[in-house]
Amino acid sequence: MMRVFHVLPLSLAALGALACSSTPEPTIDPNNPCPPGQWCASAVPTTPATAVTTPTTTAAPAGSAATPIPPVAAVAATPILQGMGTTEAPGMKPDGGPFAGQFQEGQTLEQQINISPGKCYTVVGIGLGVQELDIQLVSQAAPLPPVVLAQDSTTGAAATLGGKASGCWKNPLPLGGPGKVILKATKGAGIAAAQVFIK
Repeated sequence: MMRVFHVLPLSLAALGALACSSTPEPTIDPNNPCPPGQWCASAVPTTPATAVTTPTTTAAPAGSAATPIPPVAAVAATPILQGMGTTEAPGMKPDGGPFAGQFQEGQTLEQQINISPGKCYTVVGIGLGVQELDIQLVSQAAPLPPVVLAQDSTTGAAATLGGKASGCWKNPLPLGGPGKVILKATKGAGIAAAQVFIK
């Protein structure tokens, strides 16, 4: 008659305990409860798991405002903006000084302007670190809601609204009113500056 033996699986810890249960040597290291030459599961150091936090970069909340840069600092962009103005707004003159801001992706910067009757406008902008800069010209005559009058159709870090290709944006109304230029860092983060030209 054949006998069948059932072997129960032993855990790694149980095997270690069996290994440690052999007759100990006379001297035992208190830091290593297993005798020399024996492997013991309890002698394997364990390191507690720790969570690793990976920093992430997120875009700015929609509609949040960029940090304006003082006019003195914005003047550093004047030569670039004037060069763009010469190309995109020939025969026009600057309307006020340049304005600039420090942007996170998705942030906007607004510059108040007065839209004069019958005048023609061009706005040029340049971004450093900003990969896609967009420009809008908006009417904000209260109590009416803001109305987008024009926006750039260019792509990239350099943006032009009412440039040489499309012609300057002309106010068709015999009346002027308050307006604003809105710069938006649609993609990328960094510094962007713009200049309004008028004729």
